Amino acid sequence: MVTVTTTPPSTDAPAVPGDRGPGDLADAQTHFEVEQFYYREAELLDDGRYADWLELLADDLDYWMPTRTNRLRRQQALSVAQRGEAAFYDESKESLAWRIRRFDSGMAWAEDPPSRTRHLVTNVVARHADPEENDGLNVEDLVVRSNFLVYRNRLEREENIFAGGRTDVLRRTPQGFQVARRTILLDQNILQSKNISTFF
Repeated sequence: MVTVTTTPPSTDAPAVPGDRGPGDLADAQTHFEVEQFYYREAELLDDGRYADWLELLADDLDYWMPTRTNRLRRQQALSVAQRGEAAFYDESKESLAWRIRRFDSGMAWAEDPPSRTRHLVTNVVARHADPEENDGLNVEDLVVRSNFLVYRNRLEREENIFAGGRTDVLRRTPQGFQVARRTILLDQNILQSKNISTFF
């Protein structure tokens, strides 16, 4: 008679980063948490709960959406504006809070009546940051790339669709993830909308 004994799985394994090193993909549990964070963020934006959305942003936030231009294939390195050049957004948490306060001031004509939006987020890839390639980050920070599609309906007949990609740095806090850096790159080089008052 053979007796087989089994050892229950350990519950003491660290959650982040575990045995994963710089540049490694996040584990399945962390990836799930990142996706749920993005879904929650999209819900807050679509519901117009901007004050709650601000709580998902780190105090030292860098929020940047550069412009882009059409270039020949050999000039693609020049197609996206650099720091200090033209940008749709180049914001801190404080300046985003000012924009949001302006919505309630009665002076933000582009958003009164408010737009109706739908944020879709997909193709999420989360990796542990490499401190050697990213100043100020540590391996517990996550560098997350995602794609987005934002639909906006404004007034009676105005419709806009914004498509593009984001590269975020997510920082884990006792309250959950916060966005420390966000770079947004639209696929459009010329916006067809009359204004851009939507957050991404």
